[in-house]
Amino acid sequence: QVQLVESGGGLVQAGGSLRLSCAASERTFKNYAMGWFRQAPGKEREFVATISRSGTIRNHADSVKGRFTISRDNAQNTVYLQMNSLTHEDTAVYYCAARPEAAISTYDREYDYWGQGTQVTVAS
Repeated sequence: QVQLVESGGGLVQAGGSLRLSCAASERTFKNYAMGWFRQAPGKEREFVATISRSGTIRNHADSVKGRFTISRDNAQNTVYLQMNSLTHEDTAVYYCAARPEAAISTYDREYDYWGQGTQVTVAS
């Protein structure tokens, strides 16, 4: 069972940048497609980005496309989310998730393992 630990969240001014990291305990990390999701207060959890096991296939939500980039380093068992041009609407708890499949997914129900989340607050 893989354990996921997010880091890198915090308070940032609108227009600023943050890079989130998600470290996995599992040495077979390369066998998992990974995703980032977020949940704002009073809202449902929503898809942000996903990346295939090899890192060659990526998908980003329309709301973050061109601003956020998902990447991974299989040697470090870590997935990243680079967030640029942040706005107040990006304020949320961000979660990384893993699924032991080759295919990426934008559906949270298709992920088996979740981190505890990291808070991102963007001051307007």
